[in-house]
Amino acid sequence: MKEIVEWLTPDVGTLIRVSETLETFQTPYQAVEVMNTPQFGKVFRLDECMMTSEADEWFYHENLNHVPGIAHPEPKSALILGGGDGGSARQLLKYASMQRVVLCELDQGVVDIAKRHFAKVHQGAFDDPRLELNIGDGLAYVAASQERFDLMVLDLTDPQGHAEALYTAEFFADCARLLGENGVLSLHVGSPQFHPERFTRLLSSLQQHFHVVRPYLVPIAIYGGLWGMACATADEVDARVAARGLTGLNYYNGDTHKGVLALPNFVKRLVPAK
Repeated sequence: MKEIVEWLTPDVGTLIRVSETLETFQTPYQAVEVMNTPQFGKVFRLDECMMTSEADEWFYHENLNHVPGIAHPEPKSALILGGGDGGSARQLLKYASMQRVVLCELDQGVVDIAKRHFAKVHQGAFDDPRLELNIGDGLAYVAASQERFDLMVLDLTDPQGHAEALYTAEFFADCARLLGENGVLSLHVGSPQFHPERFTRLLSSLQQHFHVVRPYLVPIAIYGGLWGMACATADEVDARVAARGLTGLNYYNGDTHKGVLALPNFVKRLVPAK
């Protein structure tokens, strides 16, 4: 048994006990670790940053995908950037109206470990004929694309290294170009408690290119606590969940939709005025 610590700031970190290391290897882009843990089951890290745990990935994936999915009146197409574990694809493919999901993942190695170790996360999403897997640079894909998508989900690592360029105002402008009528973008924007400057900066960048930007909050244990996401909003959530046949959800419902959008005062002060 060993312990790993992921530092949120130079002074605060999250400690997780590891019972077994299953794989470690280096891809052209990042270091990959797959481990068993007593609390979270299988987990994987990229460059020593925790990405997914099979036991409670739904805190992250359900909120990242269903808050925007319910906001759109009838999502038929979606683009996921990152998300190589298949968790976001699994959630978006729950929508009966969904005809096509493009999953653009930079690193084939992430998809490979998902298929070997994280069936509980993707639950067969990679075999769904509506899923189109594209291994390549999401920045280049968005810049070159002339398509329109109902939903765009930026299921990315933190804004550093290869992912840094996908958190800029210039990239958000390209994303806005690809969204059709009623289109919704969602992404995580860091912890308002531990990354307040990043939280405010990303919301400000989004506001330059999107008419409605709503931050929301989700508790994610493997990320160290309260985590920020952002997208558009919707009403009549429970009716839409039922009408769209979204079953097997562990976190998301009408009450939690309203709840995650309710911001504490210290977070409100970080949201830039329009």
